[in-house]
Amino acid sequence: MRRKASFVVVVLVLALLSLGGWAFWWEPSTLTQKQYDIALNPWPSACDGLKVAVIADLHVGSPYNDLERLTEVVRTVNQSKPDVILLGGDYVIHSVVGGSMVEPEPIAKELGKLKANSGVYSVLGNHDWWFDGERIKQALEDVGIPVLEDEAVEVEHHECRFWLVGISDYWERAHDVEKAFRVVPNDGPVLVLTHNPDIFVDVPSRASVTFAGHTHGGQVKLPFLGSPVTMSKYGQRFAVGHIEENGKNLFVTPGLGTSILPVRFRVPPEVSLVVLQHSSK
Repeated sequence: MRRKASFVVVVLVLALLSLGGWAFWWEPSTLTQKQYDIALNPWPSACDGLKVAVIADLHVGSPYNDLERLTEVVRTVNQSKPDVILLGGDYVIHSVVGGSMVEPEPIAKELGKLKANSGVYSVLGNHDWWFDGERIKQALEDVGIPVLEDEAVEVEHHECRFWLVGISDYWERAHDVEKAFRVVPNDGPVLVLTHNPDIFVDVPSRASVTFAGHTHGGQVKLPFLGSPVTMSKYGQRFAVGHIEENGKNLFVTPGLGTSILPVRFRVPPEVSLVVLQHSSK
């Protein structure tokens, strides 16, 4: 019996060590790329197949997420040849265990190497404003990346034309949806970029897709239970991936960095590629 008990203890200890290594080392240090196909109706046939790269929650300076890692992220995104790139905020860190602060200017310099035929656009997240939102905004704009704070721009891709609406952070800014949509014509196809997915409930139905980050997919996804913590007031409802509610579409990328604890379990860091398909249904 003692031998059996000792064997069980050894197995449990090894299992815990393996899970700890997975969650605190192996998975946070990986970089994945995943494609999602979203069928939309209405969506212009001229925009059929539009490839949108979405990256968020870089948290450069968190463990395994230094500037060298950011270079790898930029290279991975560029190799996928997206039509447009959306940056969902939280470029810097704030109180993550084992982290080391990286200034926004070198982060922006590296992000300035991103390439897409129809441009790179961004919003800021709560961590950016906790640090210095105006400084980060200036750093991004200095390398040619527009920061959309409750405003919209028209984007062209060959014969495809659509509006991109940027809504400011749900926690730290006005997030004035009405102001953001003010210049958008009622019949224009619209994509929305914001940091926190909780704004989705206030986005009008004429938006084809709302893109967000912030949740990190929960960072930890337990079997059968899902993600215990998502930093969303809606819990797991808007945790990660493609969500469709009442005819509206939301896409939440799991992001790349970590916050608070440098842990990821069954939610690997991800460069998300979203292909928007025209559907006749």
